[in-house]
Amino acid sequence: MGLFNFLTQEIAIDLGTANTLIIWNDKVVVDEPSIVAKDIQTGKVVAIGRKAQQMHGKTHKLIETVRPLKDGVIADFQSAEQMIKGMIKMINPGRTLFNPTLRMVICIPSGITEVEKRAVQDSAEHAGAKEVYLIHEPMAAAIGIGIDVEEPMGNMIIDIGGGTSEIAVIALGGIVCDKSIRIAGDDFTNDIEEYMRRQHNILVGERTAEQIKIEVGAALPELENPPADFAVRGRDLMTGIPKEIMVSYQEVAHALDKTISKIEEAILSALEMTPPELSADIYKTGIYLAGGGSMLRGLDKRIQAKTKLPVHIAEDPLRAVARGTSIALKNIDKYPFLMGR
Repeated sequence: MGLFNFLTQEIAIDLGTANTLIIWNDKVVVDEPSIVAKDIQTGKVVAIGRKAQQMHGKTHKLIETVRPLKDGVIADFQSAEQMIKGMIKMINPGRTLFNPTLRMVICIPSGITEVEKRAVQDSAEHAGAKEVYLIHEPMAAAIGIGIDVEEPMGNMIIDIGGGTSEIAVIALGGIVCDKSIRIAGDDFTNDIEEYMRRQHNILVGERTAEQIKIEVGAALPELENPPADFAVRGRDLMTGIPKEIMVSYQEVAHALDKTISKIEEAILSALEMTPPELSADIYKTGIYLAGGGSMLRGLDKRIQAKTKLPVHIAEDPLRAVARGTSIALKNIDKYPFLMGR
């Protein structure tokens, strides 16, 4: 059995629209943007992850950058497969003697269809996995936060990622009711791009809009510890000449208002579907936020004001799902909710 273990490599993958994380031996060994750069003529992969992201929006006509996942699911099957393969190689780049058998647990959005689920499984198998297990993102987030999901106690988890926002009520090791909407971090980025164009007549790329979101992103126009204004460079739409403007967090809060309202509506809708006994539990335990989107300044306060419930942000929201996936991998026999073959 010891030899067999040596030949089997167990990895947990948080396959996200924006970032992909791989945990091996309880350590995050890969944390890269979910993006691939390809040579258009040969179809060969030129770069994966961070290197490919640096090329995004700056390529010439022989190279294209592809984001294989859209709204939390695989949109480009071939690129997704190449990306998973490339990222698995990053785990131990020095090993060339033999490839170990892979056992994977991959997390997926809760609103995923059977066809989309199959695409994830097939991509993982083509990337060399012998055993593939799937886990729903809110469940992985709950385990990663440290909630005992097996207990007869209701907990509400909101995972705001890049492509989807997952809202789920979990009890007794299962998802009692859930709401998965394809509105999340990418929509925040698009809103910022649109706002800069409409309000300031300046054209900014996706990477710059993402940077604005990180530096001065906010869900409320009034913050206790406001960030300093951020210098944004882009192309002036009137003259076509590059220029720089200063952007405040209040402007970004205004730009994101409508999209955040849609997430709030989904949360209220999920609370309406919740059985009364679990609603009583949630009143006591509150709402847990995970995912990169939950790091938006003031979002917890805004959701708290809307729902009148206590809102807790996970300790390391970006890695909560990956951590939960890793714990599930170690306890495959214990968790019956893992979907596998």
